[in-house]
Amino acid sequence: MAADVAEAEAGDGSAPPPRTPRGKGRRLRGAIAHKLGVAILSGEYAPGETLSSETVFAETLDVSRSAYREGIQGLIAKGLVESRPKTGTRVLPRDRWNLLDPDVLAWAFAGEPDPQLVRSLFELRLIIEPAAAGIAAAKRDRDDIKRMKDALTAMRRHSLATEPGRAADRQFHDAILRATRNDALVVMSASIGAAVAWTTQFKQRMRALPRNPIPDHVLVYDAIVAADVEAATAAMRRLVELALEDTQSVMAVKV
Repeated sequence: MAADVAEAEAGDGSAPPPRTPRGKGRRLRGAIAHKLGVAILSGEYAPGETLSSETVFAETLDVSRSAYREGIQGLIAKGLVESRPKTGTRVLPRDRWNLLDPDVLAWAFAGEPDPQLVRSLFELRLIIEPAAAGIAAAKRDRDDIKRMKDALTAMRRHSLATEPGRAADRQFHDAILRATRNDALVVMSASIGAAVAWTTQFKQRMRALPRNPIPDHVLVYDAIVAADVEAATAAMRRLVELALEDTQSVMAVKV
């Protein structure tokens, strides 16, 4: 609309009014952090590199300087950059990045994800999820089983090719972690859920899922319902290993 007004005024011979940068707001701050986060995770800005000045970036992104600063604060909180007087904003080394933050994972998968990151996520899942499934088999109660069953039902209804289906997949894995009654594992549920969701969505970018993974989830569920610790552990390990194989099959570079 602003552009239309400017064109109309320019058309009658008068100069367009000076452009006012877009102001503040949670969505705008998030958009700024997303744009810069994707650029950092994609390698457009390398660790150690100093970003352009606040004024230049604000003008380039057509936002106010205060909104830009607030967006940068979001990146600082996630360990991607540091900002110091006189030296500016610098991209931090990769080992400082909070790679398990759901936003950071979303930025990583906005483009072609780093194979090293994908491998790291699956290695983390292989360490945590099989053990969690075993603990859940020993500690689960009726409510936990219902949450898992409801998630499986939704996965079957919608399929993992849809957002509702992927949301149900996250709920299934979340229910297992919560069934462990282990506070440290429960805290990781958002990160594990994000890793599950983004790798599943990534596998479908170029083609349909190479196979239906829902039966693998059913095996995990059945073992947990049966309170079979060993079977639950083994079934979850196999589920994650097959997910890694599926992901490798669609990546140009093997992870």
